Amino acid sequence: MSSEIVSKEGRAGFGAYETWYRISGELNAGKAPVVILHGGPGAAHNYVDAYKLLARGGRAVIHYDQLGCGNSTLLPEKGADFWTPQLFIDELENLVDHLGIRGGFHVLGQSWGGMLGAEYGVTRPKGLKSLTIANSPASMKLWVEEANRLRADLPRDVQETLTKHEQAGTTDDPAYQEATMRFYERHVCRVVPFPPEVTETFAQIVRNPTVYNVMNGPNEFHVIGTLKSWSVIDRLPAIEVPTLLISGRYDEATPATVQPFKDGIKGSRWQIFEHSSHMPHVEEQDLCMRVVGDFLDDNDN
Repeated sequence: MSSEIVSKEGRAGFGAYETWYRISGELNAGKAPVVILHGGPGAAHNYVDAYKLLARGGRAVIHYDQLGCGNSTLLPEKGADFWTPQLFIDELENLVDHLGIRGGFHVLGQSWGGMLGAEYGVTRPKGLKSLTIANSPASMKLWVEEANRLRADLPRDVQETLTKHEQAGTTDDPAYQEATMRFYERHVCRVVPFPPEVTETFAQIVRNPTVYNVMNGPNEFHVIGTLKSWSVIDRLPAIEVPTLLISGRYDEATPATVQPFKDGIKGSRWQIFEHSSHMPHVEEQDLCMRVVGDFLDDNDN
């Protein structure tokens, strides 16, 4: 990453908790800032760090760690009733006001962050100029169906290892973790070995597993958490800001999971990155920054 990008960190009070954030570039640079919503849930900002490169074009880029992970307040004692999409919408709204950017800002959400971004867009928040939904499903039912389809293409011994440990409830077994990685190397990040920021995100989930385990489950395709029946499909027409959809040709967020966004959000545009899976911002970084940067420039006014 370039050393020419100046960044500063801070913490926003959110009730009894704190949200850690980092601003790359200058908030008053003339272009509307973009807020980056990371995935997981609970994956922290590390693996989407590359989006700070958008600051090279004179736009402030705001990363933050959602509650329960990374540098924000960790709440391992909280249960399923606490960790809801509404909590994270409230946290985002609080951050926007804390930073004083209500006058105009963009949102880019990746994976779970795109699901959250869609939930946020439905509320028609004041000041939202555009929405980028990157590598996200419009419903978890579609996500699981497609994940199982992709999983069926894995080598038979890998599939058998996964199934055996899921049935036994031993998804923390090293053999299961190794089999999971075979899926990730095909459909999550095809840059192998994973870059340091991606590796750090996986390590962060291991250190702070609460949000991911409660809302999702043990991994990307064994979804048994509170989001397993989540869908935003019937509410998508409420999103009225310009919307860019991003996915990779080998993405675990397959075309079937993204299509409802295209159908439901009037005027939305969809870019598929031909050499990427779930992380075009890592796998095709230059092209991804150009596509997103141009979209944001087009929708600053």
